[in-house]
Amino acid sequence: MNLIKNCGVTIFLLASGTVHAQRNQYPNILKLQAYVTNVKNIEPSVFSDLGAWHAYALPQRKEDYGGFAGPLLMDMDGRWLANNFSQLHIYENGKEIKLSNAKAALSYYPGILEQDLQIGDLDINLKLIFVSDREALIQTKIINKGNRKRQIAILYKGDALLPVKNILSKDNGIEVTFPKNDYHFMINYFSEKALDIKINTNNYSATLKNINILPGKDFELSQVQSFYPDSAEITPEITDYVFSKELKKNETRWNGYLQKYFSHSPALDLGKRKLGVKSIITLVTNWRSAAKDILHDGVFPSVNYQGFYGVWSWDSWKQAVALSFFNPELAENNIRCMFDYQDEYGMVADCIYTDKKENNWRDTKPPLSAWAVWNVYQNSKDISFVKEMYPKLVKYHQWWYQNRDHDDNKLCEYGSTDGTRIAAAWESGMDNAVRFDSAVIIKNNGHAWSLNQESVDLNSYLYAEKIFLQKLAEILGKIDDAIQWKNEAATLKELINKQFFDTKKGYYFDKLFAHEGLIRIEGPEGWIPLWAGVSNDRQASSVEKIMANKNKFNTRVPLPTLAADNPQFNPQNGYWRGPVWLDQFYFGIEGLNRYGYTKLANEMLNQLWKNAEGMQTDIPIFENYHPVTGKGLNAKNFSWSAAHILMMLKTK
Repeated sequence: MNLIKNCGVTIFLLASGTVHAQRNQYPNILKLQAYVTNVKNIEPSVFSDLGAWHAYALPQRKEDYGGFAGPLLMDMDGRWLANNFSQLHIYENGKEIKLSNAKAALSYYPGILEQDLQIGDLDINLKLIFVSDREALIQTKIINKGNRKRQIAILYKGDALLPVKNILSKDNGIEVTFPKNDYHFMINYFSEKALDIKINTNNYSATLKNINILPGKDFELSQVQSFYPDSAEITPEITDYVFSKELKKNETRWNGYLQKYFSHSPALDLGKRKLGVKSIITLVTNWRSAAKDILHDGVFPSVNYQGFYGVWSWDSWKQAVALSFFNPELAENNIRCMFDYQDEYGMVADCIYTDKKENNWRDTKPPLSAWAVWNVYQNSKDISFVKEMYPKLVKYHQWWYQNRDHDDNKLCEYGSTDGTRIAAAWESGMDNAVRFDSAVIIKNNGHAWSLNQESVDLNSYLYAEKIFLQKLAEILGKIDDAIQWKNEAATLKELINKQFFDTKKGYYFDKLFAHEGLIRIEGPEGWIPLWAGVSNDRQASSVEKIMANKNKFNTRVPLPTLAADNPQFNPQNGYWRGPVWLDQFYFGIEGLNRYGYTKLANEMLNQLWKNAEGMQTDIPIFENYHPVTGKGLNAKNFSWSAAHILMMLKTK
């Protein structure tokens, strides 16, 4: 065994190179405190685990000590049930011991919230972990550090901010139902003596009296808080969890996540390790288990933005690659949950929800699913997953040529199923990119329309997909398939370089139909051919020069989604007209590395780590970033940003 001293943290490297990363090395990686006054304000960072549909935070105010903020309940949108729905109060001789006067230490470690309160001779410790995809387990421990016996009473109480239908006393706890849905929220206390439960319209209290704690001894009480988005899931049996056993399982699982991930990157400094941990907890908090019409576990883009309470296809492919580093099973399911809704033509929906009537079939998203399956396989070695997915991937790949190749020239276009231009732009993933400003929609068949421009990024993704389908076919022993994919890739590579590369500008651009010329808008689509391996050395060299140009793409945070010298460059409000998106940043860095431009790639990476907000502090990872100021923009705790950070930190 070797020891490495790294920024004050001792990292153990086994002979195999496996890093022993312990979660207790990473306190408060993310600021996780909330005070809830508006049930719809879901911007504060929260903690969830195991795919649960509810979440919590540490209290922001001292008046809320003794409980955890929340829960936040999630389904088609997010709503806070309460500011603190199970707050502990302690009484002695009929007088309340005010926990707001306690000396407090509030901590968030990966997988656990902790609250340590010291008041006089009493130490009060609260811990919250998730024990299933529907249950959070909270332990209250009160330690008598004095030299006299203490006789106390404890009371838990909560006031609902969210409208409730009923609060009922049930099974030494409470059950909450709601007027407009089938949600059920329950609290069950594990106590040999029943608690005295009192209920009003929208609040409750649960009291346990005559608790004697001898000097040097402690009192413990655990409770389970369960949330079911669908009452049909409720099981009649209540598991009597032993907190110490569940805590050990929780610690083992989370240490396993960290060890698996850091085995890929054992030499990272502490700052990068913290960023890696933040990225892992971002993905895990956005993880939702199968529920209602979501048939396999998937990952939300962000729990902190109301419009992102679903599972998106493009996001899922990216998330799956990163998840495979530490949770391959979840990575596989994140892909499955999208293909559960593959239609008869082979199309995969843009996004899916717990109510399938809301699924977006107006468009799909760029094809990266074979890339995702290949990368997941690289980490899982699960050939049964490849066998399961291969025919679905083939059908989806063929769908593009059957429904998005208007003139049958083997070059595809973005499009829609409803004939709208806006949905066709959405299909690119770059919703309002300048290159689509003048695009016109054209009908292909009874259920498919295309824009009147062939996109270089789309066809480069399709080229890469052919290469990955070739690899997957070889694994499965489908030699004829593999040869076909190889031949198709070679043909497409030639077409891309002939049709999309501008020899005068030295860059790749989208192309209008009927030889009407190139759409000379410099954006990230121009470096996707480098990531895919389409370019020759001369083409890659000219693209690298444009990427390195400080007036275009080599900004303070590099690789914005529109060249900085374009008149429509608008990082603050432009969405895809200037902000840096980490997926496109990743493709650019990988493309540079692929063609040997490692110096520029490393310089750009260092600029990202140094200048993008939240890369070195306890604030969240953002949806995108301002290329000049580095400010984080739009949704917080964004999954695909976290996923690409994990890919870029990975060193082997």
